[in-house]
Amino acid sequence: MSYLIICLAALVVSTLTLFSGFGLGTLLMPVFALFFPVEVAVAATAMVHLANNLFKATLFGRQADPGIVARFALPAALAAIVGALLLNRLSGMEPIMHYTLGSRLFTITWLKSSIGILILGFSLAELWPGLKRLSFPPPLIPLGGIISGFFGGLSGHQGALRTAFLLRAGLSKESLIGTMILSAIVVDLSRMLVYGTTFFVRDFTLMQREGLLGLVAAGTLAAFVGTFSASRFLKKMTLHSVQTLVGVLLLLLALALGTGLL
Repeated sequence: MSYLIICLAALVVSTLTLFSGFGLGTLLMPVFALFFPVEVAVAATAMVHLANNLFKATLFGRQADPGIVARFALPAALAAIVGALLLNRLSGMEPIMHYTLGSRLFTITWLKSSIGILILGFSLAELWPGLKRLSFPPPLIPLGGIISGFFGGLSGHQGALRTAFLLRAGLSKESLIGTMILSAIVVDLSRMLVYGTTFFVRDFTLMQREGLLGLVAAGTLAAFVGTFSASRFLKKMTLHSVQTLVGVLLLLLALALGTGLL
């Protein structure tokens, strides 16, 4: 059942993310969180995200703007390391509180609360029409890299911010997508370096027992299929309904994490 759920989620989300600039890291993470601790779910999603971006780079990477990639991705990589280290720190903190509903015990932790607050912010941004049109002038691209990279390392939420800071860079649709993909690869490599040397080591036994690598491989293949399918319809897709749906789902997810239900 875990393979079916993750593969379906990866297939659908990877199809959407090519058009909206967000999606895979945002929606696949809670699916992994059904089977693993939140920090492991973030890292597992990062593995699928990286592999999927490498595949997307073969489709659109040649159209990226190298100068903008450097201005955005280098500060993003450094900030991603900081965010990943904070994720590791939060994962080791004592719970905030415990409570019961009926016969079930629920726990509110610093990590889940922090991720829940971030998801809540991003979901409201997707549902607020004015914020969905938010963009920043090109001189702020390095700052955008820092902000996007930090949240990418902490929770995986980097796509929407990356889009907002690169949208006014004067790129064509294809060049914008290629630039975002290469920038995301740099961030993914940076945060995976931290994940692999911190809580991956601590939770290795759990990941091995629950078959994490197999789930990641299956999710990656499903994401490849979704990305390839989406690339065939790049010029035929609109974003409004996709962004609204994702925003509502994120809002519900944020509430579930913040209250310890997930």
